[in-house]
Amino acid sequence: MTTLGTPNTTSQTKLMLLGSGELGKEVAIAAQRLGVEVIAVDRYDNAPAMQVAHRSYTIRMQDGQALREIIESEKPDHIVPEIEAISTDTLVQLETEGYSITPTARAAKLTMDREGIRKFVAEDLGIRTSEFAFADTKEEFTEACLRIGFPCVVKPIMSSSGKGQSTIRDEAGMELAWSIAQDGGRTGAGRVIVEGFVDFDYEITLLTLKHKGGTVFVDPIGHRQDDGDYQESWQPQPMTEQTLSEAQRMAKVVTDGLGGYGIFGVELFVKGDDVIFSELSPRPHDTGMVTMISQNLSQFALHTRAILGLPIPAIRQYGPAASHVILGKGDSDSPSFQNVDTALKEEDTDLRLFGKPVVKGERRLGVCLALGGTIQEAREKASRAANSVKVVL
Repeated sequence: MTTLGTPNTTSQTKLMLLGSGELGKEVAIAAQRLGVEVIAVDRYDNAPAMQVAHRSYTIRMQDGQALREIIESEKPDHIVPEIEAISTDTLVQLETEGYSITPTARAAKLTMDREGIRKFVAEDLGIRTSEFAFADTKEEFTEACLRIGFPCVVKPIMSSSGKGQSTIRDEAGMELAWSIAQDGGRTGAGRVIVEGFVDFDYEITLLTLKHKGGTVFVDPIGHRQDDGDYQESWQPQPMTEQTLSEAQRMAKVVTDGLGGYGIFGVELFVKGDDVIFSELSPRPHDTGMVTMISQNLSQFALHTRAILGLPIPAIRQYGPAASHVILGKGDSDSPSFQNVDTALKEEDTDLRLFGKPVVKGERRLGVCLALGGTIQEAREKASRAANSVKVVL
C-alpha cells in the first residue's frame, strides 16, 4: 500500500528535482497533482521548475558538498536528477546512506556523459552502436577522425541540446569541429567523442518505463534534429512489427542493466530492419513532450507514478500527434511572446511556454502540440502554431 502525505505538513512526501528546466517543471506539476511536496534545485535562479515548486535552491550543481548540504537539510523521500551535469559521485554515496535516487545513482553516473553510457552499452551489454572513439587532445581527435573515416560526428562527452556537436564531411572540417566541440561542452573544453556517421532511414525515441509492475513501452516517437538539437517530434512513428520488437528488446536490455524505476528516453537509429543504439537519458526526454497531447498519461505522469510506486494499468495513445519547438534567438533577460492567440486557433492544438528567464544566443523557450488525422497533418499543425508565435527579446 502506497501512502502519500500533504505538502508543508509533517506527513509530507518530498521529491527533490536536481535540475529545474522545462522537463523538470512538468514532473513537478505531475507530482503536485498527487500531493507531493516539490523542491527544485538548479544552477540559476527562477528556472522553470522553480516557478511551480514549493521551495527552490540555486547552487553549482557539480559542487558535491553544496548538494549534500541541501539534501541532508531537506531529507527528500525521492531525489530525481533532471540533468546530467550533477555531482554523481555524491549521489552514489548518498544512495549508500539510504537516499532514493531515480532511477539509481549508478544510472545517473553512467549517463552523466556520453562515454559512460556508450561503453556500458557497447562493451558490457554487447548492444550494436555506431563506431566510436574518445579524444582528450587535438592530436587524438585527428587520429580518431582519420581512423573512423568521413563523414563522422563529433560531440563533447557532456552537452545538451546539440551544443558543441557537428558533422565532419572531410579532413578540411576537422579544425572547425574541434573548436565547436571545445566551446560547447557543459563543463568547458575537454574530452570529445567521435562517432561514425550512421546512414539511417529514421531515428526514434523509445520511451521505456520501468515500474513495479514491470517494463512497458510508449509508442515510438519519431523526431527531427538540427545539429543534434530537437526541433519536432511525432507519435506514433510507423515501424514494422519486427523492427519495433528489436527496438524494444534492445531498450529493455539496456534499462534492465541500469536498474531502478522511472522513464528512460532510449534513442535509436533505424535502417531497414536494423536497429542501432544512439543515446539514453534516465529521465523524461525532450522529444517526449509530444506525449502531453498524444496520451492519457504523459511521460511526466508516467515517470512520477513509477517513482512513487503507483500502478500504471494502461497507456492510451490518441492517434497521430506532433510537437514543434519555439526558439528564441538573441539576448534577453525578459523574453515575451506575441500572437499566442494565433497559435491556439486551430482545433486540437496546445502550447507550453517554459518560463525560461534568460536567452543568450539560441534557446528553446516553448513547444506547440497538435493532434491530426495523420502524422503529416499533426506535424503541419504543430509547425504552423509554433511559427506563428513571435518571440520578443
